[in-house]
Amino acid sequence: MKNIVVGILAHVDSGKTTLSEAMLYQTGKIRKLGRVDHQDTYLDTDSQEKDRGITIFSKQAELVYDDLHIALLDTPGHVDFGTEMERTLQVLDYAILVINGMDGVQSHTETLWRLLEKYNIPVFIFVNKMDMTGYDRDSLMDNIRQRLGDGCVDLAGENSDEHIAMCDEDMLEKFLETGENTESDVVGAIAARKLFPCYFGSALRDDGVDDLLRGMNRYIIEPKRMDGFGARVFKIGRDDKGERLTYIKITGGSLRLKDILLLKDSKGNESQEKINQIRVYSGARYDMVDEVSAGRVCAIPGLVNTYGRQGIGVCPDGELPSLEPVLSYKVMYPTDVDAVTMVSKLRQLEEEDPQLQVQWNEAAGEIYIKVMGQVQLEVVAQLVRDRFGIAITYGQGRISYKETIVAPVMGVGHFEPLRHYAEVHLLLEPMENGSGMCFDSICSEDVLDKNWQRLILTHLQEREFRGVLTGSPITDMKITITAGRAHQKHTEGGDFRQATYRAVRQGLMMAESVLLEPVYAFKIEVPQEYAGRVLADIVKMSGSMDGQEISGEATIITGHAPVYTMREYYSELTAFSRGTGRLQVDIDGYQPCHNTEEVLAERHYDPELDRFNPSSSVFCAHGAGYLVDWYDVYENMHVKEDPGFEISGQLGYTEDGDVTDIPVNRPGKSVSDMSITDEELSEIFARTFGGDYKDKDVALNGRFRRTTSEYKVNGQYNKSQSRDRQPGNGPLVGSRPADRGIATPGAFKRRKSGEDYVIVDGYNVIFAWDTLRELSEHNIDSARGKLMDILSNYQGYMNCHLIVVFDGYKVKDNKGERFPYDDIEVVYTKEGETADAHIEKLTHELARKHKVTVVTSDGLEQIVTMGQGAIRMSSRDFKAEVERVNEHLRENYLKND
Repeated sequence: MKNIVVGILAHVDSGKTTLSEAMLYQTGKIRKLGRVDHQDTYLDTDSQEKDRGITIFSKQAELVYDDLHIALLDTPGHVDFGTEMERTLQVLDYAILVINGMDGVQSHTETLWRLLEKYNIPVFIFVNKMDMTGYDRDSLMDNIRQRLGDGCVDLAGENSDEHIAMCDEDMLEKFLETGENTESDVVGAIAARKLFPCYFGSALRDDGVDDLLRGMNRYIIEPKRMDGFGARVFKIGRDDKGERLTYIKITGGSLRLKDILLLKDSKGNESQEKINQIRVYSGARYDMVDEVSAGRVCAIPGLVNTYGRQGIGVCPDGELPSLEPVLSYKVMYPTDVDAVTMVSKLRQLEEEDPQLQVQWNEAAGEIYIKVMGQVQLEVVAQLVRDRFGIAITYGQGRISYKETIVAPVMGVGHFEPLRHYAEVHLLLEPMENGSGMCFDSICSEDVLDKNWQRLILTHLQEREFRGVLTGSPITDMKITITAGRAHQKHTEGGDFRQATYRAVRQGLMMAESVLLEPVYAFKIEVPQEYAGRVLADIVKMSGSMDGQEISGEATIITGHAPVYTMREYYSELTAFSRGTGRLQVDIDGYQPCHNTEEVLAERHYDPELDRFNPSSSVFCAHGAGYLVDWYDVYENMHVKEDPGFEISGQLGYTEDGDVTDIPVNRPGKSVSDMSITDEELSEIFARTFGGDYKDKDVALNGRFRRTTSEYKVNGQYNKSQSRDRQPGNGPLVGSRPADRGIATPGAFKRRKSGEDYVIVDGYNVIFAWDTLRELSEHNIDSARGKLMDILSNYQGYMNCHLIVVFDGYKVKDNKGERFPYDDIEVVYTKEGETADAHIEKLTHELARKHKVTVVTSDGLEQIVTMGQGAIRMSSRDFKAEVERVNEHLRENYLKND
């Protein structure tokens, strides 16, 4: 007999529990069909489930159909209990996805589909409520195939053989030769997630359910089980007497009474526990057995050191759930209840649902929990009242924000108290929205031993790092080890933990951060007379509309809106529509926050006061350790540069929106050895002088932010006006404050004559300044002359040597030219010589004895000049500096007049 674990999943109100009931009835497990509205179903046994008419907790039922033994797991369909559903996915062999025939594929259905793909679970589809729908099978199949994929096939439909064959190339070739599909090929295609059989019926009327069971019996194969004993924990619960239950699936071998389990907790600590009882649940009842074999699900009472997704024996731990709660609420409890007691009670619930994430601020005496929505809040309050006899309420809810960065940055962490040593260099790069966190190493083993690199990667993955805007978790980021250093005698494992944590934090402080907020994908159905009100509300909630359609007398509107603005909209919709409006929402990831300034003002988070997330580094001198602030770490780090780095070709963005290349630690040529082709140079000019400066919005990795002149970093800081570096708003890889590699507006002071050099990339500045660029479109000579006049005034005030270089490398037979203009020097490069190359040569010659500042927004040129020891200043920042000088001259003139 085949032992299979099958889960039933669906959007809420699709008839999932009713289908479970029909399957139990068809297999003889129950003699009478129960109904959700009659509160007598086999699996919805909890009082809250009966009252609300929804599944809250996953339940197990055992049924046998012919040669198939099924452990059926009924999962919650409501979005508020999505984490309970996702924990169950990690033990499924197959799944049944139920689709409401009246609504077709909905937003939460697509979320379930993505999760099934993530966990690689073969799927049978059952389209329910066909007795009520006005759609025919073909229309529904078109909807399913369009939203879920072409692998979905109605096995009883016309031309089904052709559709089946088209799911796999090998099957198609066989079908073209023989005109048929073999059963073994169909079985293999389903198991490989290439084919998804679709069945139609009505679970309430027990119609089509037998077809589904016959299809499952025919096409399901038992997966290959592990060699040796293995099991995975998917749920922690408690029975009616309050005894702790550990629900597990046996993935290999068998589990017997009196066996000793070797358990590892989440921190790696080992313990041994004895199996004194094995329960196989079916609904509210259970049978006690002496042994369970692979492919079966059971509950073990009395185990202490177990947790959800835990692997036992040869089975590895499962993945962390991708669905996360987005709301945080303060728990208000009676004054006669001790805070420690209250926390311990909530910790029990957290064991059963780890995503509650109970947080206790001991100093303030405040307790917070995280939830997915209002329904889950009410369920938790009822659980606490029923189980512990404590009546709790909630304070004002808070949104669970996240943070990311908009451009790559290098983070450096150094930890060197007396007789300790570690230094870590990390490249932090933004990734696509929804990517999560990714970790890698490109550090050579000649630089840092492999065992230390593995340790750094472990420390990167062992904790959730916090951002610097609000202290929220960071996401959508790749962190790569580029360099590091250990001491043969003094380095210990804990040293690299400290250095790694500080490197991440220092990088975040130097980076330009973005606050992300959760968004809902919504579907609103209202009578047509209320459609205008709904559309106005969507705009008011900072939402967007994806589509609008008329269905009979109702209008259906879909779109996205921030959770912050829409979380209480259901009550408002019900009120003005007089109960006729329907709202369905589904968490659809994170997007840049619509009200960043308000959130920052509300949170009052100061990253430099966060003692649990230090950004400073610890250095040692004269036998004593001392702290170095995050903005001075680059100056003091021991590994001054990543050896043998080359330009990666990846584009980053400097603090003023300019494009630059990111140096990474890969074997290759140094910057000074690199040759530049005409094509590469053209690409650099295109990136630097393209439409970016004309547009008000610059696209960065799928997000949009304002250009420098308009953009407020962290909602409070304008780079073009401030001299001081702010946390979360730092320079790019290798950049430092003005006296360490980056010149910022206001960084220059009036100099002594002959002390400093300023080298200006002429055409770069012309195309970066709006007034000069517009002038160049009519007459390039006038633009050059205007720039030289501006530079002459600037030089006269700054008392520096100023050289402006114009690119003439493509001018045929051009021998180059150098001449004075007032007190500045003008250079036209010769044929075949770029302005970049000439500036690099000048920098190399002058930077040995003088302070040299290069004005350009060309990314490659910036890195080259910095490698020669010069300071770089972007064209836009130079414009702000020139304007400041002109304003100062005007004020002096007015004073002397």
